[in-house]
Amino acid sequence: METLRQIVVFVHIIGFAVLFGAWAAQAFGGKKQFTALMNYGVAIAAIAGLALAAPWGISWTPGASFYIKITVKLVVLLIIGAFIGIGIARQKRNETVPSVLFWGVGVLTLVNAGIGLLWH
Repeated sequence: METLRQIVVFVHIIGFAVLFGAWAAQAFGGKKQFTALMNYGVAIAAIAGLALAAPWGISWTPGASFYIKITVKLVVLLIIGAFIGIGIARQKRNETVPSVLFWGVGVLTLVNAGIGLLWH
């Protein structure tokens, strides 16, 4: 069971890498546009993250801190998804994407990774 959990953790990290990598490629490539690849990264990270929130046969009882952490990470991920969705919709209408949306995705992605790593 632990091996399967570690595989899901690996997939979750891949979702983060896809999201952040696609964002970084746009940020430092000069275009500053949202891409479909960012949507895929959010979806992979969300599905794997929700799978990780399952009990997985753990022998310890998760405390309130665990559930607060999962909730905070989910809310941040939903905000990232909303920013990307709003940005893609604006791009389809040939409008400019506000800088705060674009840079917010990168910052919130790093914040979400930091929460996952540092919050115990």
